[in-house]
Amino acid sequence: MNRSTLYWLLQVLGWGSFAFVNVFFASLSEGISPLQTWAFVALAAFYLLSTHAFRLLIKSYDWFRLGIFRLIAQVLVAVGLLAVSNVLAQVLINLAFGTLNPGFDFRALVISVNLFVSFLYYGFWVLLYFVFHFLDNYNTTLRYEAKINEIRLNHLKSQLNPHFIFNALNSVRALVDEDPVKAKSAITRISNMLRFSLMLDKKQVIDLADELATVKDYLALESIRFEERLQVDYQIEEGAYSYKIPPMMLQTIVENAIKHGISNLVKGGLIEIKCKEGLQDELYIQVKNSGQYAPLPASKRREEEGHGIENTQQRLALLYGNQASFRIFNAGDQFVITEIKIPKQRLTLD
Repeated sequence: MNRSTLYWLLQVLGWGSFAFVNVFFASLSEGISPLQTWAFVALAAFYLLSTHAFRLLIKSYDWFRLGIFRLIAQVLVAVGLLAVSNVLAQVLINLAFGTLNPGFDFRALVISVNLFVSFLYYGFWVLLYFVFHFLDNYNTTLRYEAKINEIRLNHLKSQLNPHFIFNALNSVRALVDEDPVKAKSAITRISNMLRFSLMLDKKQVIDLADELATVKDYLALESIRFEERLQVDYQIEEGAYSYKIPPMMLQTIVENAIKHGISNLVKGGLIEIKCKEGLQDELYIQVKNSGQYAPLPASKRREEEGHGIENTQQRLALLYGNQASFRIFNAGDQFVITEIKIPKQRLTLD
């Protein structure tokens, strides 16, 4: 149901209910003639048409852009004028249907009461209209922001896949001349990893176990190239396997550890991957690698570091807001530690 259909449905139901309630209570108190019934229906129709005209006025002059105090002032004046017009309409309607009682209907008390009641009806309508408008705009804004975040997230994921492919192919290139058999095995591993990567295009999160399987394939591939220069240690607690993480996130961190840590060391080094469950349904991931982390200036960061760290931070922010955390720091003179905290099932995007 579109907004226009919903608007007219609520208008007809609302003012139709107004006519029905008035006819019902009038029939209970003193009885009611057919002409009086039609007079109430005509009055409800006037309410419907006048509120619709007021809505057109609000939209034509874009009252929603006004400051709060000016908006309130204009609404009060408009509602007052509508109340006056409604009292005049009641007189004309009763006159047209022959239900006008001049001796009673023109008394100051009756007119003032009708003015006050009309003011309340219009005021209540305006309140509902503005509340509905602002809530609808708020929901539209949320949907828009969610769509923008989804587009940005997909863009970030599209940047990660080429980065992964480039590093993996570099590993194979080093093996082609040295050991064709190992190169063939490495190509098979890459094929499996690419198939897995292509399956993740529409997924925001995957099981930690699936991500770890890809990481293990990647490190096995790199172990062929580095041989004894690369040592790998996995410390995965059982509770960690119940968590989901963004696809290729841990993979990207490990790639950075290889590219900026192990590959720069003559003797190679260690990559240690720890995953454990926190006390408050949080997954802690720690990647420790040999080397030293030296943050680069913003002008050189994208060229030298690629998209890894920046993309990881942005993806965590888009998916989890401030519920997730990321930090990278040096541990003494020999190791770099990357730590990530991820909440359990608290995604900001659906």
